[in-house]
Amino acid sequence: MREIRIEEVTEAVKSMCIEANYELSQDMKEVFCQAVEREKSPLGKKVLGQLEENLRIASEDQIPICQDTGMAVVFIKVGQEVHFTGGSLEAAIHEGVRQGYKEGYLRKSVVGDPIERINTKDNTPAVIHYEITEGDRVEITVAPKGFGSENMSRIFMLKPADGLDGVKEAILTAVRDAGPNACPPMVVGVGIGGTFEKAAQMAKHALTRTIGTKPEIPWVQKLEDEMLTKINKLGIGPGGLGGSVTALAVHAETYPTHIAGLPVAVNICCHVNRHAHRVL
Repeated sequence: MREIRIEEVTEAVKSMCIEANYELSQDMKEVFCQAVEREKSPLGKKVLGQLEENLRIASEDQIPICQDTGMAVVFIKVGQEVHFTGGSLEAAIHEGVRQGYKEGYLRKSVVGDPIERINTKDNTPAVIHYEITEGDRVEITVAPKGFGSENMSRIFMLKPADGLDGVKEAILTAVRDAGPNACPPMVVGVGIGGTFEKAAQMAKHALTRTIGTKPEIPWVQKLEDEMLTKINKLGIGPGGLGGSVTALAVHAETYPTHIAGLPVAVNICCHVNRHAHRVL
């Protein structure tokens, strides 16, 4: 049994909150640079150039890429041979978010109640997804999620007869309806299967996958490639001002589902697809 003090978790989460908000991951930087070269519209190319400059300034000056520094979403895989000491794991994660948003001068965007809407003033609580795995390691991914794009996300409870064509139409419908409101170019996360909530969780997690890596299931890989092409043909373009680059990537995850259902969730993220990763 390996022991990990909760202070290590807090420190990791704090640094990831700041890192994710100040600088995009390397895969996002690379695909963004490629988008600047691929964009055919002069106006779209200009918008992408301005967004690229914004990324550079944020990195050099160590300031947030976007004023909406998001609600902290944390995916944590805990090896079953790990024992946490010194307090509560969940409290440690929330404390890491609290410290990160304070020390990083990140906007506090969380309200304590969805109706009364009083700001918690420290961006807590985070949304935490736990997974128990084999071994003695802890993997943490922090993905701050802004709500301009989050509000454009959708869940479709399709019938099995809708099939793959129904899945494709659901994805296109979500992106088409989002239009400029999701701050394109976007990354599109898709969850297919499971239950209502499982599909949504998979769509969220799909956004954290390294761009350029491919899913193992052949039909899912083909779906991602086809949807990226079709989405970019919609002509929404950078900033919603028209162009050939509406999406930077489409990532899908799947899970077994019930004989009577075909849940599909589409979680849209803007060009600031933020996530940071640590292994303890």
